[in-house]
Amino acid sequence: MAVACPDVELIAAGASADARLPPGVTRAPAAASLPTNLGWASSGLPMSARAIHADVFHAPAYTAPLWGVPPIVLTIHDVSYARRPEFYPHRIDPVRRAFYRASARRAERIITDSAFSRDEIVAAYGIDAARIDVVPLAASAMFTPGDVSRELFVLHVGDLHARRNLSMLIDIVLELRQDPRWTALRLVLAGVDRGVLTTLQERAAASGAPGALDYVGQPDDAALAALYRRAAVFAYPSRYEGFGLPVLEAMACGTPVVATSAASVPEVAGTAAISADPDDARAWRDGIAAVLGNPGRARALSEAGRVHAAAFSWARTATETVRVYRHVGERR
Repeated sequence: MAVACPDVELIAAGASADARLPPGVTRAPAAASLPTNLGWASSGLPMSARAIHADVFHAPAYTAPLWGVPPIVLTIHDVSYARRPEFYPHRIDPVRRAFYRASARRAERIITDSAFSRDEIVAAYGIDAARIDVVPLAASAMFTPGDVSRELFVLHVGDLHARRNLSMLIDIVLELRQDPRWTALRLVLAGVDRGVLTTLQERAAASGAPGALDYVGQPDDAALAALYRRAAVFAYPSRYEGFGLPVLEAMACGTPVVATSAASVPEVAGTAAISADPDDARAWRDGIAAVLGNPGRARALSEAGRVHAAAFSWARTATETVRVYRHVGERR
């Protein structure tokens, strides 16, 4: 962003000495604050921001200081915690929810990843949609096709969470293993376990096929790209997403995608994936089987996905983000 717009100076307020910053971003020291997140947001961060004399303050993840900073641009990726609280019964407490709401209502502009999330923010917080800018994300340039053979596994990338609907996915893999062509089919999961892994493993074990599930933890980008390139199909049956970046990453690697028709994902996947209702197990089984059993269909999805993913870029994300900064700065 700093290279593309030399007249825009980016300063990371309070970045630690060992924090890795992108080229062109300046580090500003942290002000003294209470040793808690709330203390940092209410004292240290506002004081750091005031010392910088910034024109615009960009809070990149849901919360922002409620006083003492320049006009705020706030990024909210999604509001699943407000719109679908059943997915977070023990994780998002009332105080945190209130802080999220207050931050959103105080911000001069809100940036979000999709039109779906824009509408959800409006519904959750009663904010005028005209204050919200939709700025799509993109896959990293390192996610590219590779010269490797596809292996017989279905890949899912993302935290292992109830809203990701992974119990249905393991059941489908177990069912497809009954076909003589796919007796070695596996479901490979990459991401942080949020409390559902044990249940999934028990499901596989109870079916007599514990090897049908492979959990690889949270791989770095290079290892993740290698997984995408080897997977026979990428499956994303989530019930709620603010964007769904793994869909673009898989497409950029040439992996055929079967994706949910719910929430923001149709905006991200377009027509380059097989789309299925997240709760229609038959449609998911048929979609995955169509990729596994039809090389021509798999190749067509692979090519369509690469073309589609190329339409998203971080350069565009940066340009549109700077446009928001300029709008706020000019109003100031």
